[in-house]
Amino acid sequence: MSEGETKPDPAPRPHVVIVGAGFGGLEVARGLAKAPVDVTLIDRHNYHCFQPLLYQVATATLSPADIAWPIRHILSRQPNITMLMAQAEGVDRTRRELLTSEGPIRYDVLVLATGATHSYFGHPEWARFAPGLKDIEDATQLRRRILLAFERAEVTSSPEIRRRLLTFAIIGGGPTGVELAGSIAEIARHALAPDFKRVDPRTARILLIEAGPRLLPALPERLSEHARERLEAMGVEVLTGRPVIDMGVDHVTLEGGESLPVATKIWAAGVRASPAADWLGVAADRAGRCHVEADLSLPGEPDIFVIGDTAAVSQADGRPVPGIAPAAKQMGDHVAEVIRARLSGGQAPGFRYRHAGDLATIGRNAAVVKLGRLELTGFLGWMFWGIVHVYFLVGARNRLTVALSWLWNYLTYQRAARLITGDVVPARSPAPAPQEPRPPA
Repeated sequence: MSEGETKPDPAPRPHVVIVGAGFGGLEVARGLAKAPVDVTLIDRHNYHCFQPLLYQVATATLSPADIAWPIRHILSRQPNITMLMAQAEGVDRTRRELLTSEGPIRYDVLVLATGATHSYFGHPEWARFAPGLKDIEDATQLRRRILLAFERAEVTSSPEIRRRLLTFAIIGGGPTGVELAGSIAEIARHALAPDFKRVDPRTARILLIEAGPRLLPALPERLSEHARERLEAMGVEVLTGRPVIDMGVDHVTLEGGESLPVATKIWAAGVRASPAADWLGVAADRAGRCHVEADLSLPGEPDIFVIGDTAAVSQADGRPVPGIAPAAKQMGDHVAEVIRARLSGGQAPGFRYRHAGDLATIGRNAAVVKLGRLELTGFLGWMFWGIVHVYFLVGARNRLTVALSWLWNYLTYQRAARLITGDVVPARSPAPAPQEPRPPA
């Protein structure tokens, strides 16, 4: 280079934009740590939440800080990543821009890992009566509702209102529904029983309502029946083959017209993908998931990837890939591999899901586990479930905190996070009617 000439600027590195800091999105970001790209991670929260344990926050076993970590801290040692707290609102495929609440962000590669929300099967009005469980806000709101039900039952002098307040309905018999039902039964029978004087929390009625013929349909029938027997032994009423057809502030109506007086209802029956398909202007399946190619890219758009609960992906045998954390992590790892391979001029193989197993906890000393041909129940299943969940938590502090909390709960039957946060409207009379829940913000 002759004197006076300036050195040309280096070519800009490809810009990878990841939407969603759940299991899949984080896995993509981590997988690109040493790749010659610049990464921008977008999420409407500043934390990553370990969703499999949200029900334990909702039932006062753990605090939110035990299962959530700041995203910036998780990725603080990765110099090629920038985290932005914003709400994704759309995609301009022509201009190659992600539209957000903070303005457009241009991308070279876009990864949508935006998860799923609750599906009320054509009855969105039910959301105000039966909230679901997808994030920390949902969990703390449910904890508030559950604990307030006991507090209001202590105040009222009406037996009818008290029975309604002490009736809990969990709608949906999958892992979340089973775990919630067992945990609410335990908190009523053990943790709260010594603390109330005018009402006996052990008289609480816990209903687990499932439209299908059995609980935990992803597990073998033997394990499903075991889960039902253990729940019933804990005092949970299991109602299978009973779809919900209506609900209101103080009731749930089942198919056939039976109306049950219920003050607290929790939705665990179905999910629907985020509106990513609408943003992209592409067709989706019945659950709102985008159809993708073998490498998880959008058909005709090799630089747009869709993963996790937002993607419709089939296994080798034709069955859909389940919407669980291990599947999202595997998809995220695969997309990172595809991007790295393209940068080096190679080509990665198509995505292949490896199912590690299914597991659900029922309550104290009880869980069901299916790992290939291995099936575990009872105390062994419960120990295995606990070890797996502690292992996959982020950070040594959280692993230690959760393990010690579980040990304390096991030895004392206590729940350490029994806090009712937010303003509580005081009762105006000795027998207050249950307040209609406000819709989530």
